[in-house]
Amino acid sequence: MSNIDTLIRGAKVIDGTGNPWKYGDVLISGDKILDIAAPGSTPVENAANVIEADGMIVCPGFIDIQSHSIVPLMRDGRCVSKITQGVTTEIMGEGWTPAPAGGRFVDPMSGRLLADGDVGQWAEVAPGWTRFRHWLEAMEEFGVSPNVGSYLAGGTLRQYARGMDMGESNEEELDVMRKVMAEAMEDGAFGVTYALIYPPDNFVSTDEIVEVCKVVAQYNGTYITHMRSESDKILDGLAETIEIGDRSGAAVEVYHLKASGQSCWHLMPEVIQRITDARARGLDITSDMYPYVASGTGFASILPTWVAEGGKFYENLADESIRERIRQELTDPNSDYDGQARSAGIENIMPVGFRLPEHQQYIGKRLNEIAEMRGEHWVETVMDLLLAEKQRISTIYFKMSEENVRLQLQQPWIKVSSDAGGVDPEWAEAEGPTHPRGYGTFTRVLGKYVREEGILSWEEAIRKSTSSVADRLSITDRGTLRAGMMADVVIFDPETVTDNATFEDPHKLSTGIEHVFVNGTAVVTGGIHTGATPGRFVKGPGA
Repeated sequence: MSNIDTLIRGAKVIDGTGNPWKYGDVLISGDKILDIAAPGSTPVENAANVIEADGMIVCPGFIDIQSHSIVPLMRDGRCVSKITQGVTTEIMGEGWTPAPAGGRFVDPMSGRLLADGDVGQWAEVAPGWTRFRHWLEAMEEFGVSPNVGSYLAGGTLRQYARGMDMGESNEEELDVMRKVMAEAMEDGAFGVTYALIYPPDNFVSTDEIVEVCKVVAQYNGTYITHMRSESDKILDGLAETIEIGDRSGAAVEVYHLKASGQSCWHLMPEVIQRITDARARGLDITSDMYPYVASGTGFASILPTWVAEGGKFYENLADESIRERIRQELTDPNSDYDGQARSAGIENIMPVGFRLPEHQQYIGKRLNEIAEMRGEHWVETVMDLLLAEKQRISTIYFKMSEENVRLQLQQPWIKVSSDAGGVDPEWAEAEGPTHPRGYGTFTRVLGKYVREEGILSWEEAIRKSTSSVADRLSITDRGTLRAGMMADVVIFDPETVTDNATFEDPHKLSTGIEHVFVNGTAVVTGGIHTGATPGRFVKGPGA
């Protein structure tokens, strides 16, 4: 064989299926895996590039089913913090997608620039992305290191038909959603996402989601959900999720499964049992998770979702009558409020994404401490800081138990996901702290939960990050190491692979991932990003 571009020798080959490791030579030719040959059977002179990988593990590239790299990739296509974890494919779409533009969704980048950095040219061209595929095609053309794909965000779909209005959609609006959803599936969407604690997704009824998911099911796509509750009402949220799958016929994926808040930690075994039982009777439902005891989202999620009605979030926050209604809802123990402050407790809420100079003193402080510093009730603090910053304020919520993290990771239907975007610490650090999961999710699973704690085997941890995800997404040419598959390949040192990012010092790249290939091109060599941008638009089953 003389058409070998890269020969990887001496490593333990873990193919991504869950099969036990074996020794073998991995041969890459062009953008594909040419062969997994017997160890030592390939003469080194037959290969243009030889990697001696004794003591290493070689496996498929990791596929992140819950990436938030849309805006970060517009800013920096290298996706450094994810690529250096071994992530070779980023699947986006929770909460928002910048396409398709149209209907009442006319400014796709509205509200994103201040919160996520300057994206220059993209803000100007986004209104022209009238089909779902347009922004992903633009990504590939611009140049990105990882492969990119996405679900259509249900919030975007809702805004297209109804804007930010609350209430039931009429038949005409539902027809618009069905049409746009079908077009998105044909463009390559993997299905539809609903993030049901955020507006406008939170305004959507179960019946409306079912109608959209019936279209998704016709194209063999997935309904993927941030459930309506992950705290005290988690069983109700799961029941709705299962109902949507049953009624629509769509396969179901639960984003970042967790029991959020100490009062509901005891419910996780019941959640696991209900998912297991649903699978046993024939519902195709699975889930994913990140390996941390804290979640991360906006400070704004503390407030009731109705504050954003009509797209007037900040205007409403400035209205004293609305502020009084917010005070009542957040402080009345008998209200239906199920937000972050009640499930976490204000002492477990740490806002970190402040932009204004006068607010930098609050970074690293908990909400109760900030309110005390300001000499006011915590509800006033939340409203006033959001109104002053006029952005979501990235916030960390310490709400989960380590025992549940371990329990969940061992479920066969759980995948690994980051719920984060890929950034470069050289520019991201200047913007303040963040959740460490954007730097260390996949390496944390390998280093902590495989090597140190032994609750997963190398083979099972890798399956949860590769073929398990590819199977859920109906991606047939990635996720396993075998001849003919696309050459998304990771080589790592099992003795040293680790996450270095912490909540106290989050902007630290992972180490131990020595080589990463995307479509046969080296994007990490010797642990260093090469700057290559060979990523491609990966499409769902309806394309």
